[in-house]
Amino acid sequence: MAMFFIPIFILFCALGIIIYSNLQDKDELASDVKIQEILSSTGEVDETAQTAVWDNKKVAYVNVLKFLQPVLVLGANNENKWIEVDLSLQKLYAHEGDKIVYEFPVSSGLPWMPTVTGDFRIWAKIFAQRMKGEGYDLPNVPFVQYFYKAYGLHGAYWHNDFGKPRSHGCVNLRPADAQALYYWTSPDMGGKKFLANIKPEDSTRVIIHGITPNP
Repeated sequence: MAMFFIPIFILFCALGIIIYSNLQDKDELASDVKIQEILSSTGEVDETAQTAVWDNKKVAYVNVLKFLQPVLVLGANNENKWIEVDLSLQKLYAHEGDKIVYEFPVSSGLPWMPTVTGDFRIWAKIFAQRMKGEGYDLPNVPFVQYFYKAYGLHGAYWHNDFGKPRSHGCVNLRPADAQALYYWTSPDMGGKKFLANIKPEDSTRVIIHGITPNP
């Protein structure tokens, strides 16, 4: 009887390793390739872009950066600023001291491509970036702020389902909300369109918690 169970046990172990390996491969936002894509960005807008693809389908492309009005920075850059993302509620709260200065609906990662949870710091800010991966090719994604590897906060022009999980792992915001958050967080861009490898002590804290609901 024991001889019968040993091959079954080995088979289950092998299946577990294969499944784990496949899940690791699918976490493209944690890959070195994605990190290099970020570091090679310039933040410049691609004025030639005309099409966008999401979920293997063409979607309406709008260069929202042409239509958004400049925003004023709300408050000074300081350590009292921090961002909270509640996955259970699909909400983002921008805190300054004991006040909530912004509250925005978001679209986090889908349950099978979840947004990471934890305590992070923004390590890169990019004015506009082309994002490309399996099933998507999105030019001029606006107001990108990376907090863990290639997981970021950014504007999304390709859907309007904010308040429900929708992404491949990033936290999607309405473009105008992403713009307000981008200019509120530390560090100040000082007119630049790309900053990376930002020191933790110079950047805004991002805390993500909760359980992703079904879309």
